[in-house]
Amino acid sequence: MKNAISIALLSAAGLQAATAAELDTITVVSAKLDDVSGEEVKSADLAEALTKKVPGITLVRRSGIANDIILRGQKKDNINILIDNTKVYGACPNRMDPPTSHILTNNIDGIEVTEGPYDVENFGSLSGTVKITTQKPSKEFQGEVSLNVGSWDYQKLSTTMSGGNDTARFLISISEEEGDQYEDGNGDDFAEQIQELNPADPTVQYKAQYDDRKAFEKSTFMGKLYFNVAENHELMLSYTANRSDDILYPSSSMDALYDDSDIFNAEYSITDLGAYSKLLELQYYDSYVDHPMSTYFRDSSGAGSANEMISQLNTRMQGFKVKNTFDLSDSTELMIGADVSRRNWDGTYEKKGMMAGMITGRKSINDVDTENVAIFAKLEKDYSNVNLKAGLRYDDTSIDPGNGLGERSNDYNSLSAFAFATYAANDSTKFFGGIGKASRVPDARELYFRTAMGMMQTVKGTPTLDETTNYEIDLGMENSFDDLTIKTKLFYSWLDDYIYWNDSKTANVFENIDATIYGAEISGSYFATDSIYLDFGLAYQRGRKDKALSGQSDKDLAEIPPLKLNLALNYDYAANSSAMIEIVAVDDWDNYDSDNGEQSIDSYGVVNLKVQHKVTRNIGLTVGMDNAFDEEYQTTNTYKDLTLLADGAGDVMLMNDPGRYLYLNATYSF
Repeated sequence: MKNAISIALLSAAGLQAATAAELDTITVVSAKLDDVSGEEVKSADLAEALTKKVPGITLVRRSGIANDIILRGQKKDNINILIDNTKVYGACPNRMDPPTSHILTNNIDGIEVTEGPYDVENFGSLSGTVKITTQKPSKEFQGEVSLNVGSWDYQKLSTTMSGGNDTARFLISISEEEGDQYEDGNGDDFAEQIQELNPADPTVQYKAQYDDRKAFEKSTFMGKLYFNVAENHELMLSYTANRSDDILYPSSSMDALYDDSDIFNAEYSITDLGAYSKLLELQYYDSYVDHPMSTYFRDSSGAGSANEMISQLNTRMQGFKVKNTFDLSDSTELMIGADVSRRNWDGTYEKKGMMAGMITGRKSINDVDTENVAIFAKLEKDYSNVNLKAGLRYDDTSIDPGNGLGERSNDYNSLSAFAFATYAANDSTKFFGGIGKASRVPDARELYFRTAMGMMQTVKGTPTLDETTNYEIDLGMENSFDDLTIKTKLFYSWLDDYIYWNDSKTANVFENIDATIYGAEISGSYFATDSIYLDFGLAYQRGRKDKALSGQSDKDLAEIPPLKLNLALNYDYAANSSAMIEIVAVDDWDNYDSDNGEQSIDSYGVVNLKVQHKVTRNIGLTVGMDNAFDEEYQTTNTYKDLTLLADGAGDVMLMNDPGRYLYLNATYSF
């Protein structure tokens, strides 16, 4: 496999090269995925769809759903994830409920992935931004009912209805889904994967009555209202509710009793106000996530859950933004704006049975408020064959914990900026490059998180952390020929005060380090005929600490995925009908941070098959098979920034990904 991927890299490089990951339509600095609700019908998991389609994104496997992503060797708050320009954070400090888990693929219209620090409109865009746009209400009454079934008793029923007129429109989307524990390529489900680990603490095994229980149940609702308030005035209101129950996370010692989120968004826009306002936009949003983790399904909870341990967490994000865009000249556009936001994060331990009196009521995260005020501006200017973009943002952030524990407050100020230029040498060749700087503040877990056990709680957070700053250079080229489009992008990132886990410590385990990440990405399409074409993407990153952490010797940076290849051969055999053979291949993970829990992972190649057939004008069928050859493989390493199970020798559980998965989706549109 290693040789095969190396040959693919050399072949693609010989063809020339490109900017960012690309699907369908794309701008120079971003990858765009269109018609996500129609294309990604396998399951609700957005993270899986992203890792298949964008070579620079890697999946972090935690369960059957609610998985996380890595973008250019970074994850967590280093990636800005927005749903209709709304910031959503997970409540779990162990990343059981990342932002991508709070929106379903069947509600998504499109996704734009911007790699690098080239977004000044949003707070904390360090390694990149993932902008998710959900479906909008239509004027004509229309709708869709979809039924999806798959391996391991996966079932999903969803429906969407929309309609209205020039003055008012509505959209309603409802879904229900559930699935059993998936089996890996060796035929092992979640419970059996834990049993094979022989963990140091045998009480983390699932109780006998829960060995074969469902892996998750999930219900969602999305409603939108659009109003044409007056000429050039538009109002959009939306509300999204997610209700997930009993989600199993086998590589952790706890599972989620439920994971509930509520997302409210209001947007008001006015066009053509005058010479200094081509577009005025105002937005208010409010997102809330409630997430209790528990040992209820594990042997450690005792008979009838007499000794159950619960970690109850919630987080709320509120924000307001105003932007004004106008033309300075025929070729120059200026956007200026301001935003304010507040995130509250709170966590409390509950214990039954032994030590209940000591532990119940202890705080894991003590009612922490992160408040941000910012102003920003973005300028775009066109010359005859040159496009220039530049942005500037100033952030003032305060982080204040609740009373009672004597924790210190923190204040941060930062200036972010970028400049990006595109030069069209001729009709078929473009060159582009950019420099950027962006920062993000530490979150409440990194500053203040406390464990539950012991006479005195251990403070894992480090309250003296500085904010992280990314300085980055991007260079690339885009070529368009009669039957081939190809882009290459090179980047080099200097990370100052990067927030990192030091496993050599027992307390205050997070610290600031300096590091670099660099890499290359290639993507494009080759059209053999009008109906047969090949999409391809290749991504490589390498990360190094400037020096090893105290008490350690390994300078490899954690969570830097190995070389990854995406290939998809498509055949449009009829109108609105197509077949696809897809390959996702990943090299050996042999550059890893062994001092902080990572380990070697073998290379793998997975073949996925899909056929989408339009039976009638109103009925569509999709049948697919993922991991057709039933490979046993892992996508996710074991950096101890996550709390994962380990055996008696200290080896952390590598969670296997799903084996062969068959699915069928039937859709009726009206």
